[in-house]
Amino acid sequence: MTESAYLYMANPRITVLGVQPGSPPFRIVEIDGEVVGKAKTVTDVLDAAVMAGITVHDLDDPDAVRWVGGDKFTWDLSSAV
Repeated sequence: MTESAYLYMANPRITVLGVQPGSPPFRIVEIDGEVVGKAKTVTDVLDAAVMAGITVHDLDDPDAVRWVGGDKFTWDLSSAV
C-alpha cells in the first residue's frame, strides 16, 4: 500500500537571513521579498513587521516568519547553523 505524502511549504511574508559579521553581528530582514533592513535583535524583526503593517503572534510559526541559518535565538556567528 502506498501512502501519499503531503508536503506543505510555508510562504511567510517575513524572512530573516543568516547572521552577518559586524559589530555587533546582524541579520538581514526581508518582507515580501524586499530587503527592509538589519536586525540585531528579535525586537528589530518585530519592529520591521509593525512598520510593514504585519502582526506577528508567534515567531516560531513558519507561516509568519522564515528563519534562515538559525532561529530567533541565533544572533551571533558562533551559534549560527
